[in-house]
Amino acid sequence: MNDLHVHTKFSCDSDAEMKEYIESAIHKGMNSIGFTEHVDMNQNDYGYNYYNSSDFFEEFHRLKSLYQEKITILAGIEFGEPHLYPDELDKLVSLPYDYVIGSIHWIGNMFPCQKVREQYSAKEFYSLYWKEVLKTVKHGGFQVLGHMDFPKRYYGEIYYEEAVMNEIFKRLLEQDIVPEINSSSIRKGHHQTMPGKELLQIYEDCGGNYITIGSDAHEVKDLAADNEAAKELSKSLGLQEVIFINRKRVLVNEILS
Repeated sequence: MNDLHVHTKFSCDSDAEMKEYIESAIHKGMNSIGFTEHVDMNQNDYGYNYYNSSDFFEEFHRLKSLYQEKITILAGIEFGEPHLYPDELDKLVSLPYDYVIGSIHWIGNMFPCQKVREQYSAKEFYSLYWKEVLKTVKHGGFQVLGHMDFPKRYYGEIYYEEAVMNEIFKRLLEQDIVPEINSSSIRKGHHQTMPGKELLQIYEDCGGNYITIGSDAHEVKDLAADNEAAKELSKSLGLQEVIFINRKRVLVNEILS
């Protein structure tokens, strides 16, 4: 079992301790855990300028030296809107992260909060959202596309045009980016992961082979939550789970064999 999307106190919206996650992961018999703290450059985000890479790596390396014989511990970041902040992204990816998750949380000054949902229907918001996703996969510079249908978490539904999805996945594959199956939507009351089967089927039809699995945990109790559901979904589509070590994609099955 692997969880490649985990937030700790080094993210603005979590108080969780890295050590507690690691000990919980060992107790669960997990193979790897990846810490992916929020890096938000949009000044509307309350996490703007919160992340401190020096503090993160000091704690990360200290704990990795203590626990690396028991579990694979990976360093990552979740970078919001990578295409809009290329200089800041380049600066961070020069640091020894195993992988970077690129995510779209904001469309300009809009986040899919209640106020925005009152102004924009799900169909209208998704139309704007997919344009940003396409821009960010065209830009690249990261290994994993996080929760690619993110508005579903707030709207509870999804709208897309298959031609647009084909273009997104085409560009994603050209950039050698892997989509994440993010299971956080299930514990928030939805019946699908992000993305769900319909989008992942299009990805597979476009020639996609690989996925990562992440809980998007902000509390230790949510570590690897609904991991099995994500695994079963990937298996049903013939997609292979991977992790990233030193920016290199590694098949989970190869690690376990």
